[in-house]
Amino acid sequence: QVQLVESGGGLVQPGGSLRLSCTLAGFMPNDYAIGWFRQVPGTEREGISCIANYDSSTYYAEFVKGRFTISRDNAKNTVYLQMNSLKPEDTAVYYCATKVVCSYRGNHAYFRPYGSWGQGTQVTVSS
Repeated sequence: QVQLVESGGGLVQPGGSLRLSCTLAGFMPNDYAIGWFRQVPGTEREGISCIANYDSSTYYAEFVKGRFTISRDNAKNTVYLQMNSLKPEDTAVYYCATKVVCSYRGNHAYFRPYGSWGQGTQVTVSS
């Protein structure tokens, strides 16, 4: 059974950092592309970042480039999202998902999830 569990969310001041973890069960991190998404209540879920399974290529939404870094540790069955220089507008529930089709068209990244989702972890950026 495929399971994903996010952790690492919390309250942080603007300019601060958090590292989110997506712990996987039932499959290995390099079996599928894994993506991070976020959602603010009342809005659509948006893609943030993705790491490909075949060559570990990474993809980032324009609004997090240079601030967020996605990585994976196969030995720990975990995919991470390091978030630096956080802004109040980064406040959201963050989710990881499997079987994400990731692509760039020009500078714009596209993320289409087809697999399972975790339950989400809340990130609040506020002073």
